[in-house]
Amino acid sequence: MRENLFTLDPTKPFHKQAPLGHNRWHPDIPAVATVRPGETFRVDCREWFDGHIRNDESAEDVLTAPFHIGHPLSGPFRVEGAKPGDLLVVDIVDVQPTSEVGTAGETGPLAGEGWGYTGIFAPANGGGFLHEHFPDAHKAIWEFREGRATSRHIPGVSFAGAPHPGVMGTAPSEQLLRRWNKREAKLVARRPLRVPPLALPPLPKGAVLGKVSDEQAARLALEAAQTTPPRENGGNQDIKDLTRGSRVFYPVFVEGANLSVGDLHFSQGDGEITLCGAIEMGGVVDLHVDLIPDGMSTYRVSENAIFLPGEAAPRHDNWLAFAGISVTEDDRQRYLDPYLAYQRACLHAIDYLSAFGYSREQAYLLLGAAPIEAHLSSVVDIPNACSTLYLPTDIFDFDIRPSSEGPHQVVSGRQPPHADAVQLPEEDILRAGSPTRQCGLRSSPWAARPLRLMLPNRAGSVHGLVDAVGPGVTMPR
Repeated sequence: MRENLFTLDPTKPFHKQAPLGHNRWHPDIPAVATVRPGETFRVDCREWFDGHIRNDESAEDVLTAPFHIGHPLSGPFRVEGAKPGDLLVVDIVDVQPTSEVGTAGETGPLAGEGWGYTGIFAPANGGGFLHEHFPDAHKAIWEFREGRATSRHIPGVSFAGAPHPGVMGTAPSEQLLRRWNKREAKLVARRPLRVPPLALPPLPKGAVLGKVSDEQAARLALEAAQTTPPRENGGNQDIKDLTRGSRVFYPVFVEGANLSVGDLHFSQGDGEITLCGAIEMGGVVDLHVDLIPDGMSTYRVSENAIFLPGEAAPRHDNWLAFAGISVTEDDRQRYLDPYLAYQRACLHAIDYLSAFGYSREQAYLLLGAAPIEAHLSSVVDIPNACSTLYLPTDIFDFDIRPSSEGPHQVVSGRQPPHADAVQLPEEDILRAGSPTRQCGLRSSPWAARPLRLMLPNRAGSVHGLVDAVGPGVTMPR
């Protein structure tokens, strides 16, 4: 039995655990444990929203999900002897949900305890790849049995899971953190009131920063980067191929590397297109670590991880593929835009699945959770990029291929729970900063004075985003 270096009490929220993890990136967040090269260890992980999402027939929890709080990450784990310039070798030995459905059909209250969820987010709370087409909140609940997922909200499908961590990475150096915050602040400054925001600057409300002093927490909360995007350290890459058996080579930016992991998924489609597009779960991950001294210069890996995908993910032999090109729905031409092309491929797949009786929301949720593959098929043939979406046919209980007999019709006893976006309270709208009073809008509770976004402090953070560190910052004693 591998030693568990980060155990979680299921009766307590993440910010009250011991040891205490974190939900921001900062080089000064202290390590919770030290591991040696060649060591294998176990880590408990809490799902993205730390118990906020429930296994029920309401989507109010998805509508009001605390997006700004960030991913609860287990760690950091200091690797003995790691120094800046090394490559940290991380083998994903195993990833599993906390448990599967019991013999009597019982599940636990937390995602990962026999079940997981996929959500469609309202644009005012983060949106998604197709948020202009799906303005409201929805969710699907999936149950885990014998390594497979089924959903009462999406009938006629069943597929094997490919559990993987959505977030894993090393700590940034102070210089790298400064770069992140400076460039993201400049992006936000282009449209500071945009909903959803172009990026999220450091937000002290809800920050969990490990076991640091009150004085340190006050400073770190104004500097620490959100976990939302992938960055040079790895982070929220949401790569569905990082399953059991994968080997990842992470750049090391600080002494000890300070590795963290979280945001486990039972399954996911390429792109995680609904934003909460994977099947989110809590669970356990076993990691093995090693070092390649000076590996960054030796292999010219100055930033971003490289990896060897594992062989544990289920293989699919038969696919139905959908193509999209970089032309908008109202027939406007875009130049070699693969992002737009993949959007169009997704919409074509949704249209196709609706012919079988699925609602558009069911189809969208399915494409986020099922093991679809995305391909850049052409990015050179001016003016149109071509992206393709491959949908495995064997996940369906019926034949989805076109035929002269016409499409099979699914019988759906219930639709995915839905919550109208207009019900989202003003204070829960996700913003990079709050509007000025001249705009006639109320302030966001976690940020203020967005017009000062361009004033970076010592670590590249943004002065004026908060007036003071408030009770939302976790500062354990």
